[in-house]
Parts: sequence; C-alpha cells; structure tokens
Amino acid sequence: MTAVHEDTFLTEEFEAIARAVAHELEGVQLEFIGGRLGVKRMPDGDHGEILNWLLLLLMPLHPKMFLHVIGQGLAVGPYRKGRARPDGILAPLHAFRGAGEWASTEDVLMAVEVTSHDSDTNRRDRVDKPIAYAQAGIPIYLLIDRDAGAVVVYSQPEDNGYQDVHSYAIGLEVALPAPVGITLDTEELKDLAD
Repeated sequence: MTAVHEDTFLTEEFEAIARAVAHELEGVQLEFIGGRLGVKRMPDGDHGEILNWLLLLLMPLHPKMFLHVIGQGLAVGPYRKGRARPDGILAPLHAFRGAGEWASTEDVLMAVEVTSHDSDTNRRDRVDKPIAYAQAGIPIYLLIDRDAGAVVVYSQPEDNGYQDVHSYAIGLEVALPAPVGITLDTEELKDLAD
C-alpha cells in the first residue's frame, strides 16, 4: 500500500480513481485506509469457499442478519474518510439498499477479512483494517488468517483500535462476542487455510 497524505488526496478523488480502475481493470479493487491507497486483488477459490462456509454457518444462527460478500464498500476510519471493501459484512439483509458504493457502517455488526497470499496482506488486514474498522465503530472484526493458521476476533472498538483481541488456531471453536454472540467450529477451515 502506498501512503498518500489526506491533505493532497481527497476522498472524492480516491472514489473517482477507484471507479475508473474497476471499470478498466477486471479483478482489481482499490481501498483508501489510514491515508494509504491499496490494491485489493480478486480472491482465489479457497478464499471464496471460506466466505461461503461462514455464510452458511451464520444464516441459521442469525436469521435477521446476512453476510454480505458482494464487495460492498464502507466508509471507515477517522471522520469516515477511509474507504474499505471487507470480504464480508454481517448486517441486516437490506442494510445497503440505496446506500451507494461506500455505505455507512451504522448497521454493521461484523466486518470479515480472509487473508490473501500477497505482499500487502500484513499491513492491510492485520494493521490498517483493525484500526479503521474500530474507528468506524464496527463491533467485531473477524480475521481469518490463512498464513498464520489462525482466526482472530477483534472486539470492543475504540478510536485507537480494538481493545479485545483473541487469536484461535484454525480447527478450534471460536467465540464471537455480542452483538453476534455465537461460537464457530473452525475444523472445516483446516483444508481451506493452506
């Protein structure tokens, strides 16, 4: 990710560039988090399977909520000037109706990221996004970290990041605190996390 100073690069300019890139380059999406312009490549098959696994687990447990995995953008970070595209967003089914490309995080219960096998994953998923999602007031950030073989649950958002962080080895049961309030059996992820 390349650092860009907010005073020289406006959020509106980023949005115009992101639309142009999405139109011209298939399989690439841009994000603007913490003053950094980042490229988010399209995921591999196992990445998608992990999101499908989570979607199927959450549907019966949270019937009024839906795991949106369509690339919906969110306004995140300080003063909502950042722009992120979580791999999954747990929110009411119609939370983004009429919201446009960069929606508010008001109805979001959980943001989900699955690490990609690229050089920018460490900064993007493990450093920048936990801070941006916490600053946006998203109650839970769930990171499925394929490289580390772990599922990391971030909760209790504050302005400087999440105050509570728990890491579980893939294969263990993972407790998601309120407002989600469920336990995930991650045994099935063992075959998908390599």
